[in-house]
Amino acid sequence: MLIPNTFHQKLSCGKPTLGTHFLFSDPDIPEIIGDVGMFDYGEFAGEYSSFDMNSLYHLARAGQCGNLPLMIKLDQEAQGFWAQAAIGAGFRSVLFTDIRTPEDVDACHRCVRPDNPNAGGLMGIKLRRPALSGYDTDDYLADLESTVIAIMIEKSITLDHLDALLERAKQRGVAMTQWGPADFGFSMGKPNLMFTEEIRQFEELVIKKSIEHEVQPRIEIGAVDQAKRYIDLGVRHFCIGWDRFLYQSAICQLGEGMRRLLETI
Repeated sequence: MLIPNTFHQKLSCGKPTLGTHFLFSDPDIPEIIGDVGMFDYGEFAGEYSSFDMNSLYHLARAGQCGNLPLMIKLDQEAQGFWAQAAIGAGFRSVLFTDIRTPEDVDACHRCVRPDNPNAGGLMGIKLRRPALSGYDTDDYLADLESTVIAIMIEKSITLDHLDALLERAKQRGVAMTQWGPADFGFSMGKPNLMFTEEIRQFEELVIKKSIEHEVQPRIEIGAVDQAKRYIDLGVRHFCIGWDRFLYQSAICQLGEGMRRLLETI
């Protein structure tokens, strides 16, 4: 049975979307996120995590329990294999990293779109999780076409041909751009640039150009009060928080409180 990609549906209707990141590959995490009922999707930051094909299946199952579509963020080096493996496991979106040229956008498109005359992709029929109940190729195709594509804009060279890249992204059905200030500064030889005011001119250019080319910008934030500035710039899509940092902050707060109390004994 075809399960609707509610993340794709919200984007198609022009509604704002909200996601949260997780780095732990324990399937309890997407289950907890789904149970909260506050998020349109969960992003598994696979680029920074350890996982295998089996763990992708368990993550996707757990997300499905709470009607939480999952996105996977991939390292560029092996993106083709892992994008197809994640979609086969039941992930509903892929965030491609390190986009530098319009040709990189073409490569991402081919990874996840159907191998047919209309789409021009490389994905054939794969009897993985979404297709385990039968060989319904119509449902399989509809499921595949609903996969949300997002791309990272995070290299200094990308800004040299940003308009051409975003126009190609629109043509290829890319739904979102994601600004990456850390890698952007790193690629300029200025690893601390993301912590300075200088970064804003580049960030705001990417947001402005994305909106002009009708590829919606998404911004990553760590706190609710960071969102207002981006909303004023026209951003309607956010991914907030990382499980590892939230856990670290929470246990640090508990530990500090208890240490202060124990010092009084």
